[in-house]
Amino acid sequence: QVQLVESGGDYVQAGGSLRLSCVASGTIFGIKDMAWYRQAPGQQRELVARWDEAESTDYLDSVKGRFTISRDYAKNTVFLQMNSLRTEDTAVYYCYAGVRPTIAFRYYDYWGQGTQVTVSS
Repeated sequence: QVQLVESGGDYVQAGGSLRLSCVASGTIFGIKDMAWYRQAPGQQRELVARWDEAESTDYLDSVKGRFTISRDYAKNTVFLQMNSLRTEDTAVYYCYAGVRPTIAFRYYDYWGQGTQVTVSS
């Protein structure tokens, strides 16, 4: 059983910073890519940042230059450093990982439960 557990969400004023963490645990034979998504009330879930298997990163245009994704392979952990936060960054942030949970060479999608980020003006 694979679990993703996020932490670091909080209430912060505009211009502030937060660092989100997500740890993957359980039976893991490999992790292909890890990413952060977010979903604001009444809106669709959107990709914020992604670290793929080639160690390339992608970012939502509105967070480029403000957010940084990083990964600790040894600890199966992905981070999202968020600086210069804006009120429009308010959302529930979800961790995603493409995980190989068995010896078979197949990856499955796993999601965390979400962590709330609220940015006030």
